[in-house]
Amino acid sequence: MSAAVITGAGHALPAVYQQRDVWDDFFAAQYDGVRAAERVFMAAGVTSRHAVAYPGDEDLTQWGTGARMERYITEAVPLGKQAVAGALDGAGLAPGDVGLFAVATCTGYATPGLDIRLASDLGMSLDTQRLLVGHMGCYAALPGLGAVGDFVTARSRPAVLLCLELTSLHVQPALPELEQVVTHSLFSDASAAVVIEPGAGRGRRIAATVARTDPATADHMTWDVTDLGFLMGLSPRVPDVLGRHVGGVVEELLATAGLRIEDVAGWAVHPGGPRILDVVRDTLGLAEDQMGASRRVLARHGNCSSATVLLVLEELGDVDGPVVALAFGPGLTLYATLLLPA
Repeated sequence: MSAAVITGAGHALPAVYQQRDVWDDFFAAQYDGVRAAERVFMAAGVTSRHAVAYPGDEDLTQWGTGARMERYITEAVPLGKQAVAGALDGAGLAPGDVGLFAVATCTGYATPGLDIRLASDLGMSLDTQRLLVGHMGCYAALPGLGAVGDFVTARSRPAVLLCLELTSLHVQPALPELEQVVTHSLFSDASAAVVIEPGAGRGRRIAATVARTDPATADHMTWDVTDLGFLMGLSPRVPDVLGRHVGGVVEELLATAGLRIEDVAGWAVHPGGPRILDVVRDTLGLAEDQMGASRRVLARHGNCSSATVLLVLEELGDVDGPVVALAFGPGLTLYATLLLPA
């Protein structure tokens, strides 16, 4: 059977806004009187981020979930088309070559879904298979890669994975809690896609995937559907839980290829926040410059949920050697993927 190899990548981003302006134009009034709110907001490691709905221009806090879902489809289709088209161009493939089209999202739903609409608009074949990876959260790109890679290996046909998240559509009415300030300080909108081909002689081969879930900490990270969109719950204890598990997960992943941490040429760590990156760095004994791609993506784009780790992989560029991708989300779940030169 042929190896599954990432041969193309593309992304699309809505309008960019500065973190300081996001605070001054909207959240300063929302959290007026909440002690330390501004300091926490500005310490998120984010300099700029993207939004299809900028809160300084339109206040969605009282929008119902139905209206937010309608807006999701309106905004997601053009962003998804641009990201997928860029990934296909990078791989040198046409839409009709795609055997499986997978879409991961936790921020919007409709039926017919985004996968059907985009497959039609892009000109994919009527017999293209489709897969929707829904509501897994920030780590969804990695199980998505695993499933898509298995298809490519088993069927010897190319596939596309699109991660598209519009978190700005889920801005919430303000609560006097710093936990909510943290979530509003981090999350951003993005669309990112990769093409996976069988047996390609260029790109990064999907070599192994390891998952670890700690159900005892399931309440540490939540994403609840409410009448006013989706509500994030994010405990400050999340980095500590990740610190307990990330070492074992990475060790297990690298053992599949007989590698050690010092053999890894590139680290694509989902930047859930600056403290999460600190914990991963310190637990694995990495140098700060090995967190560089993740820090830069966090600073320029914010936390774009499932799309973020794909943006970090793009930011890494063509590093010479093994790459480890790490992502974390509700469950509390850790996913790790090993990518090797094709």
